[in-house]
Amino acid sequence: AVSKDNGESFERVSKGYIVERDDIDPYIATNPCVLIDNGIWKMWYISGVRWVIEDDKPKHYYHIKYAESTDGIKWKKEGKVAIDFKSNDEYAIARPFVLKENGIYKMWYSYRGKTYRIGYAESLDGIKWERKDELMGIDVSDEGWDSEMIEYAFIFDHNGDRYMVYNGNGYGKTGVG
Repeated sequence: AVSKDNGESFERVSKGYIVERDDIDPYIATNPCVLIDNGIWKMWYISGVRWVIEDDKPKHYYHIKYAESTDGIKWKKEGKVAIDFKSNDEYAIARPFVLKENGIYKMWYSYRGKTYRIGYAESLDGIKWERKDELMGIDVSDEGWDSEMIEYAFIFDHNGDRYMVYNGNGYGKTGVG
């Protein structure tokens, strides 16, 4: 949606989706994080890779891809994978959150094997990323609301300090911290 009155009201730009499934993203194209950097709209989003049947149930596989736009409406998707699976145990990489600081792109995301954990990666161009999950500095607690899984981080700065909000067990059913 676009506002022409400084956010007082908004009008839809399209009746359909701005980013849709296609040959590059045939299963899922969702959950974007967008930054405008030097006039280029940069988007990291979830892209479905495949579905399989496991234990008589459908199981999704998705990772994070990258796309660009000059206007935030028409996106050029080339299938560039930003964050891929680190091991055969992983099958879901979700909820990218990207910021650029001192010329370095920093991404927090959720990765899943048995349960979700929060990962971290860095990039010089926003396209080729180095996973640095070991630098995250947080894992599940020994007990309590976030003792089984942590996921879907949101990062913000306030009064000179950096904060992270994230979901706990059951995708946040037991709490947010």
